[in-house]
Amino acid sequence: MIRNKLSLAVALVMPLTTFAAENTTIAPEGVKTEVLTVTSSADDGSAGTLRWALDKNNQNPGHYRIELQSPNNQPLVIKPLKPLPAVQGPVEIINLDWLRNGKYAAIDGSGYIKGSDPQSCPGAVSGQYGANVRTTTMPGLVLRDTHDVTLQGLEVRNFCIGILINRAKDNVIEDSRIVGNHGGAGIMMTGDDGKGNSTTTSTERNKIIRNAFINNGDGMETTRGASFNLIADNFITTDQVHNQEPSQGLEILWGNDNEVIHNHFENYSDGVQLNWGNRNDIAGNTFSNLSSAVTLSGTGNIVDGNTMTGNRVAVSVRPQGEPGPNHTFGINRITGPAVNRITANIMVGNGQPVNRCFAGGSCLPGYAGAIIFNVPGLEHAAFIGNRGGGISNDTSKLEKICAIDGKSADCEKTPNKDQHAPLITHVSRQQNDLTIDGQVKGEANTLYRVEFFSNSKSAMDEAEHYLGYQMVAIDAKGEGVIHEKMTLAADLPVANVTATATTNDGATSPLSTPTALK
Repeated sequence: MIRNKLSLAVALVMPLTTFAAENTTIAPEGVKTEVLTVTSSADDGSAGTLRWALDKNNQNPGHYRIELQSPNNQPLVIKPLKPLPAVQGPVEIINLDWLRNGKYAAIDGSGYIKGSDPQSCPGAVSGQYGANVRTTTMPGLVLRDTHDVTLQGLEVRNFCIGILINRAKDNVIEDSRIVGNHGGAGIMMTGDDGKGNSTTTSTERNKIIRNAFINNGDGMETTRGASFNLIADNFITTDQVHNQEPSQGLEILWGNDNEVIHNHFENYSDGVQLNWGNRNDIAGNTFSNLSSAVTLSGTGNIVDGNTMTGNRVAVSVRPQGEPGPNHTFGINRITGPAVNRITANIMVGNGQPVNRCFAGGSCLPGYAGAIIFNVPGLEHAAFIGNRGGGISNDTSKLEKICAIDGKSADCEKTPNKDQHAPLITHVSRQQNDLTIDGQVKGEANTLYRVEFFSNSKSAMDEAEHYLGYQMVAIDAKGEGVIHEKMTLAADLPVANVTATATTNDGATSPLSTPTALK
């Protein structure tokens, strides 16, 4: 598991002034760097304003550091009267007040963005609006076609998009608050080429770390080719009083190879929603009070070691269309099969009536629990919920799911190869030694990973404790024998055991029916 190794930016202690002072310091690399100090809340472009500092930096990127500090004991609040200049890197934009006392410097879009509802944030397509449409509309801070920008200790609020990272690399957003951005997302990382197409290798190696996301339409988006980015140690929350579209804590749309670790997601439709992205790692996060904690499509994604409690569904596994021939795109630009690994997660108390489905979630009756296959997305006719502002609800043009809509030439098959759960036939315990017997059916002449979980109460049927795994050989008839002995902690209560089976290419089954300890 990747862990963040970034250190905090080192700030120079500056005398408090009511105007900007250009001070000279030496960057670690030995390059002469001037410090532009922002102390004014005005937006007239005069010295000491954020607009002045951005304009001056953009004339010669790499030669400045921008430091914000309040001239008094009150937090600095800047309300731009029109869009700010895009930020050109390399540059650090650091709030000294946050480093000293934890107070944020606010950049507030209410000075020129009127309205706080999704309709005030139009999408790229006429008539569409809000969080669940393609958009790069009215962002607060823009990092476009640039690199090596660091933002720290800021509160970015009341824009349509808080921070837009568009075709930009090696940027760091840390220790900030992203609040009440009611259009696309709090932070949007996208390789959008301006026409809705993905660009590969253009939005990479960005780090979104230790931030709080509060009441944004989507907390974050990583879309259209955004890859190899780190999203770690963030807190993502919302409520339906201040957010009319509580959609996704994080949406990954055609994003690949991203690391999402040690975050907390709550109160959205989806915690993390993967839309046809590949090889993303979702690990060590916590999820609660979500309609769907993690929603999976794409190929080769891994959901590993997360804790999922009190949701409607812990992991929703969505069907998808087939890839095109000879490595070409299929429908929705799909490039591979619906094969994704779900491993070593703690899942307790899911199946709750969290009927919140804004462009995601799980509101179809009966689709609730730990690992649920064939949960429809907004692209499917069977989806129940809000597809997005101005999006057509004509289901005749939408995709069909074989298991829900019946067999047809173009219906989408059950994902993860429709791998069935193992059958646990016997569980016994003598002191601290647990023995598990059973069988698993699967692909002939391959090796499966069977994972075991225990629950402390007989009525529980999910995965309260991860016990371990056994590698099981599947014979020529497609059958494998489970026989595993393990030593437990003396104080671990076990009422029953459940299990999953994962193919050798990473397609994980739902949980098995619990088998009681005998």
